[in-house]
Amino acid sequence: MFVPMSVNDFIDRAAAVYGERLAVVDEPDQPAPPLEGVTYARMRQLANAQAAHLDSLGIDVGDRVAVVSHNSARLLTSFFGVAGSGRVLVPINFRLAPEEVKFIVEHSGARVLYIDPELTSLIDEVSAEHTFVLGEDEHLFGAGADGTPAEPRAWEPDEDAVATINYTSGTTARPKGVRITHRNIWTNAVTFGLHAGISDRDVYLHTLPMFHANGWGMPFAMTGVGAQHVVIRKIDGAEILRRVERHGVTVMCAAPAVVNSVLAAAQEWEGEIPGRDRVRIIVAGAPPPTQTIARVETELGWEFIQIYGLTETSPLLTINRTRAEWDELTPEERAGKLVRAGSPAIGCRMKLDKESGELLARSNVVMEGYHDLPEETERTFAGGWFHTGDGGTIGDDGYVTISDRKKDVIITGGENVSSIEVEDVLFSHPDVTEVAVIGIPDDKWGETIKALVVVAEGSEATEADLIAWCKSKAAGYKAPTTIEFRDELARTATGKLQKFKLRAPYWEGRDRRVN
Repeated sequence: MFVPMSVNDFIDRAAAVYGERLAVVDEPDQPAPPLEGVTYARMRQLANAQAAHLDSLGIDVGDRVAVVSHNSARLLTSFFGVAGSGRVLVPINFRLAPEEVKFIVEHSGARVLYIDPELTSLIDEVSAEHTFVLGEDEHLFGAGADGTPAEPRAWEPDEDAVATINYTSGTTARPKGVRITHRNIWTNAVTFGLHAGISDRDVYLHTLPMFHANGWGMPFAMTGVGAQHVVIRKIDGAEILRRVERHGVTVMCAAPAVVNSVLAAAQEWEGEIPGRDRVRIIVAGAPPPTQTIARVETELGWEFIQIYGLTETSPLLTINRTRAEWDELTPEERAGKLVRAGSPAIGCRMKLDKESGELLARSNVVMEGYHDLPEETERTFAGGWFHTGDGGTIGDDGYVTISDRKKDVIITGGENVSSIEVEDVLFSHPDVTEVAVIGIPDDKWGETIKALVVVAEGSEATEADLIAWCKSKAAGYKAPTTIEFRDELARTATGKLQKFKLRAPYWEGRDRRVN
């Protein structure tokens, strides 16, 4: 018997088994009225109402629906109201500049655009056939907003259909749309949930942006087991501790910078740290130092879990969780093992390219391809394997360690930044004649962005001028934190920059070229 996998499997089970359970505690401090008292039965009803409203607009199966929003219960519901009705959800990073949001909306072909009420200034620069503000629920949920069930047109699930298009920075100046299918999402959610040991007793805090690789799939996995979602809109270490205490949080996902913010807040916390011997914090982006991992165990009393993956892989490829064989180790010794990316998740196969040392992967979580970029897709799948763009090693025990980034991608605070994209912005400044953008180690953000710049003779441009220029053209987190002026940039005989050589002085004394 063949039953197609669908994102609806998660919400349908939650509504059937945990219908009267509170599904989500929405962010109380937001410009839109929070969605209150949303049970799983109600979430299913609201998702149906959203789908019915899209029906009324003439939005067909396969049409794209974009959402640019902070974390919210409305965005969480849209994973099921949009993708669960056969449309394609395009979750967009709310930190992007208007020009970048406009590119994604137009490139994806989104017919509907939902905008967070804090971002309504986007409406002047970005639009779709239908543009709505989240919180104006007559536009989001239609007839279902008053409690009256709305029945959308039936959609026959197709597991190979694209469920979401997630835009990610990579080797090109423009972000690439990653086409994730229902099968990708289903496989990722189930395997991730299995490895993380989630259950209906869990309370999940959304410290990870939901737009980022679909919140790593946790909106689906946690819904499927009937766990409670707790939405946090803006990240602050002390506020994370307060939410853990108030709601009995047991699981969260985070970039290393978030871990650092919680550890810093814990230094000022009065009384016992909440969540001790209860919270699992799942971390990815780039491995934090072993000292940080040990501090999570000793100072917070939380379990540290390391994962590795990419937006293109839904994202889980490997997971590293403490095991019985490590119980007698000291926290520092255990951290030395947890700093690795981990062993391949169930159903994932990984190997190294013998010539380049690049990590390659095969799994049901790997994307269908890049949206409208057939040549880039073909390169990424060369030889029948997904090319991660990361270099590393695979030990005799099967554990993967990331040692270098083959693609020119900088991961700062958990966000991917294309060095080429930043270079393009700097090149647009009239005084810049040459530029190379690299990632250098940073204790807070893991990596930070540095630009090596050659300016025209007689230029009076300062470091502050060029940083401000970048912030005016792209998202603030993509701007260099430092700029170093040089007379020239060393190149090969063929005129190519060798960024690994430019990066080398800043990474001296480190075993890995990622931080």
